[in-house]
Amino acid sequence: MTFAQRLVLSFVVCTASTVAYTAALGAQQAAPAPAAATAPAAPVSPTTAELKDAAAKAPSPADLQKGDPGGTVTGTINDVPPSDPKVGRTIGDVANQLGQSTIAINFVWTLITGFLVMFMQAGFAMVESGLCRAKNANHTYMMNFLVYGCGLLAYWLVGFAIQMGGAAGNTNLGGLAPLAGEHTMSLFGKTWGLFGTVGLLLSGHAYDVGVMVIFLFEMVFMDTALTIVTGACAERWKFLAFAASSVLMGALTYPLYGNWAWGGGWLAQLGSNLGLGHGYADFAGSGVVHAVGGITALAVCLIIGPRIGKFNRDGSSNPILGHDISAVLIGCFILAFGWFGFNPGSTLGAATNGNLRIGTIAVDTMLAGCTGTFGALLYMWILKGKADASMSGNGLLAGLVAITAPSGFVSPIGAAIIGLVAGVLVCVSVAFIENVMKVDDPVGAISVHGTNGLWGVLAVGLFADGTSNYGGAWNGVSGSVTGLFYGDAGQFAAQLVGISTLLGFVFTFSFVLNYALEYFIGHRVSAATELKGLDLPEMGQLGYPEFVLVPEPDVMIQAEKQFAVA
Repeated sequence: MTFAQRLVLSFVVCTASTVAYTAALGAQQAAPAPAAATAPAAPVSPTTAELKDAAAKAPSPADLQKGDPGGTVTGTINDVPPSDPKVGRTIGDVANQLGQSTIAINFVWTLITGFLVMFMQAGFAMVESGLCRAKNANHTYMMNFLVYGCGLLAYWLVGFAIQMGGAAGNTNLGGLAPLAGEHTMSLFGKTWGLFGTVGLLLSGHAYDVGVMVIFLFEMVFMDTALTIVTGACAERWKFLAFAASSVLMGALTYPLYGNWAWGGGWLAQLGSNLGLGHGYADFAGSGVVHAVGGITALAVCLIIGPRIGKFNRDGSSNPILGHDISAVLIGCFILAFGWFGFNPGSTLGAATNGNLRIGTIAVDTMLAGCTGTFGALLYMWILKGKADASMSGNGLLAGLVAITAPSGFVSPIGAAIIGLVAGVLVCVSVAFIENVMKVDDPVGAISVHGTNGLWGVLAVGLFADGTSNYGGAWNGVSGSVTGLFYGDAGQFAAQLVGISTLLGFVFTFSFVLNYALEYFIGHRVSAATELKGLDLPEMGQLGYPEFVLVPEPDVMIQAEKQFAVA
């Protein structure tokens, strides 16, 4: 195109544009002004477009009416409710629904496992009653029945606040933000937690959905610790004294140690404040639950004394056989079943934060119970020439107790070793406590829960393999709990501090509290009541009213006569 041609074309375009503009301006002046200019449509974001596209592709009501046998079309974006129906479903709605669903999964998991732990009370009742004589069956069952109510009342009134009042921060259950009150002290330039202050009567800010979940879960753990004492003191413990002692334990003894270990207290801070590994680590309660219960049982047994006829004048002991070994073994199976709530449930969730380890924890629990059974059975078989049923049951329980603290941190091989040691240890401990310490424990609770609770705490410091990952940290220290055998001597030291606290503080505190009860109301029933059996004098009803009870062995009759003369 020549220059002349380009010049002519430009003139034509300019003239046409001027004419068009003039015409449009004239039309605008002739027409009335619009009420308001229409704003341009906001651009649709890619995310919103994707949400609308997903909703359009979701199954229609007609599709859903045909049924969904494979579960492939149930649960779509259309099941996410919009916060504002006028705006429609947004990415914020989807994110909030995802967060709430995660917390809901953890709530349901924690509650169901808590229900399993509560059912363990039935197992304890059967084991303890079966190992006692028939004349005390009703009394023993009633202690296991009422300990639930005594513990729950005390824990609701004050115990929960002391233990968990400063335990905010658990993201599995929504953060537990209301539990933000911990009484502390300053020492060596560091702040140390002593006891919680929020949550009395579950009132005020503690009236919270997450707090209710952790209350139920922690309460059934507390109840487990309390019922350990009833077995060790069976067949001579006054019912009123038992009730009072249980209230004190649920309100004070258990919550204090529980706070130091699980509620943000000073044992948990040994790692962050002093560099001792990840602080005291007790995943599901070998120390907090079982050792506290077993050590308290030892303290009360020392105050209450042995049953009439248990020890001869020369210090030798007499066997006092239980009345129903079948109840004992069934009770052990119930407890083993409940332990699948005890240990895996202590993740406090099944979603996020490394909680997929629940399968490993369950297998560790199963293996330790198995090897604990074999350890006790083979030890007694070699020692006595027979497989002892009651000690085999105690071996199962000892293995389960010992794996409770390390279950979240060890491998299956480590769990099997821990359980095997526990099975042998419970047999040795029962003999030592009875023949050397001269303490009468009708069911072996001190050895099962006390001795093996301490072993479980120590096992964390030895066998934790550093592979667990619960949100990338434990007790505020990044990384995974690692024991001495895998390179962390600091963790072993932290566990030793926890054991020292159990033996030092828990035993002393429990002894003082129960000695005060001995002064005011007395722990032990009268000799006449004990000889007759506690069912009628204490409870007003026999456990087996239609049974004809066989006479006791001659050695027991002679011991009872000697006691009566004395």
